[in-house]
Amino acid sequence: MAPARQNLEPKFLELLCCPLTKGPLRWDEERSELVSRLARLAYPVRDGIPILLPSEARAIDPDEEVPDAAD
Repeated sequence: MAPARQNLEPKFLELLCCPLTKGPLRWDEERSELVSRLARLAYPVRDGIPILLPSEARAIDPDEEVPDAAD
């Protein structure tokens, strides 16, 4: 069963950054993840709460397309 799609407020997203690189995060609505292009990690969002723990993040495959900015 696919996870329910969630949405994050743009203002809230502007406040978040990757805990490893301190770089911006991009919202991947299809997978409900926050993506750090620099760290090549995707952080899950569960019940609307970003889980910004590297141990919980999914490593992004080098061949996988990374989402661009949400705007």
